[in-house]
Amino acid sequence: MPRYFLKRVLHLTLLVSLVFILLGTDQDARFQSLGHKVKCICGGCNQVLLECNHVGCSYSSHMRAELAASVDRGESDDLTLQAFVQKYGPTVLIAPTATGFNRVAWVMPYLVLVLGLATVVIVVRTWKMRPAPVPAGALPRVSGTQLEHFREQAQKETET
Repeated sequence: MPRYFLKRVLHLTLLVSLVFILLGTDQDARFQSLGHKVKCICGGCNQVLLECNHVGCSYSSHMRAELAASVDRGESDDLTLQAFVQKYGPTVLIAPTATGFNRVAWVMPYLVLVLGLATVVIVVRTWKMRPAPVPAGALPRVSGTQLEHFREQAQKETET
């Protein structure tokens, strides 16, 4: 019976250890994910928080500690990001949120591109469909007497 009991205890210990390892990995993954959604505000680098490598950067270590504390408290990702935005401003986010003016800023370049291409297509089609210019109709025939009259008039006007 002691052997059976030891096996059970060993299995239970392994199971509990595995659960803690997986839960720890989840928090590490959240920390990594959130750390790549926020940038360091040290002023010169504009790097992702977890990749800031400036020598003597006091902001990144402080911000990492805040992020780790937020993850350890179990706060949601949105709540953590909102706390960073409230403290450091909206420029702390790597990608702007998709609300309000930010949505317009994301959509506008594509909209302008599509409208520009549509304008070019319409102009080219208009040019292609424009009918070819029709040459002026044939000149009316001038009779011989009229032609003689015009020659005499031209000669009189140029002689004087």
